[in-house]
Amino acid sequence: QVQLVESGGGLVQAGGSLRLSCAASSRTFNTNAMAWFRQAPGKEREFVASITWRGGSTYYANFVRGRFTISKDNAKNTVYLQMNSLKPEDTAVYYCAAQPSTSKKYAYWGQGTQVTVSP
Repeated sequence: QVQLVESGGGLVQAGGSLRLSCAASSRTFNTNAMAWFRQAPGKEREFVASITWRGGSTYYANFVRGRFTISKDNAKNTVYLQMNSLKPEDTAVYYCAAQPSTSKKYAYWGQGTQVTVSP
């Protein structure tokens, strides 16, 4: 089982940047992909970005393409989300998730980290 711990959230002004990190507690050789999701107050959780663990292919939601970059460090079992040009509507709790190779779903989730963007 993979345990995920996010860090890097905080308060930033619009136009600023943050980098989120997600450290996996165990080896991720059986992980197909890792992703970031977010959930704003009163809204459903939504997909932000994902990266395949072996090939490094990346996918982004339209609303973050060109502003956010997902990356990984296999040696550190860590995935990152670099967020630039932040907007107030990016305010949400950001969650890291892992998709095991045996599932089509993201089965493991972190506890979330709050990102608040002020106008």
